[in-house]
Amino acid sequence: MNAEPDTYVTADGRTIGGVLMDLRNITLRFGGVEAIKDISFGIREGEIRAIIGPNGAGKSSMLNVISGFYIPQEGEVYFRGERRPQLKPYQVARQGIARTFQNIALFEGMSVLDNIMTGRLNHMKSGFLKQMIWKGAAEREETENREHVERVIDFLQIQAIRKTPVGRLPYGLKKRVELARALAADPSLLLLDEPMAGMNVEEKEDMSRFILDVNDEFGTTIALIEHDMGVVMDLSDSVVVMDYGRKIGDGTPDEIRNNQEVIDAYLGVSHD
Repeated sequence: MNAEPDTYVTADGRTIGGVLMDLRNITLRFGGVEAIKDISFGIREGEIRAIIGPNGAGKSSMLNVISGFYIPQEGEVYFRGERRPQLKPYQVARQGIARTFQNIALFEGMSVLDNIMTGRLNHMKSGFLKQMIWKGAAEREETENREHVERVIDFLQIQAIRKTPVGRLPYGLKKRVELARALAADPSLLLLDEPMAGMNVEEKEDMSRFILDVNDEFGTTIALIEHDMGVVMDLSDSVVVMDYGRKIGDGTPDEIRNNQEVIDAYLGVSHD
């Protein structure tokens, strides 16, 4: 394995640090089917790391391993240099890992503001009774969390819909609200599962800009799954490619663009 520098500066002036999350020899099985086959890669602090591959490659399964929804049968997950034990998703979230979902998972009957507030649950320390009384520490905590959420709303430019029930919103805005809810958790690692699926060109441009801004202004490390290769090549610092549960490529966008095995996988080329 080639040694990598602890930190480096990108062409646009961003600093990429050491490995934040290290996935080592991950194998995930469902019955007799191997969804992930002995895959290793790292996610470096401050980078935008894309996970790509054809349909059925195992990308979402890998994101579910990272976020604690799936426990691999083999391999180890290291976060901030320490081996992560088997944790439930809410425990992983408390470590500073937030995510969005391939299929939008919002509370349709609740307002945009209330949906985003649910992203602050891990930051609410007051007990149920204190929250009911809403005095002292509970009141201060609620105020601080609302101020944080309002900053996220301003950042993503969704002030005009903050009181609108999510069920009334068009698809593209729902995607932005889901991003807002994840950002409200103040994550160090943000996982985005197909954040631009189903969007038109203008919506994709807006989401791309917000993802870059989140990485640049907040310093948030981002790992994303995306099928639009133009978006991937424009946004990503590094790309890992999966196919039928295997890793077939790992490198910079330029390296992946010229990787013959990756080209063959996307073109469906068969080998005798």
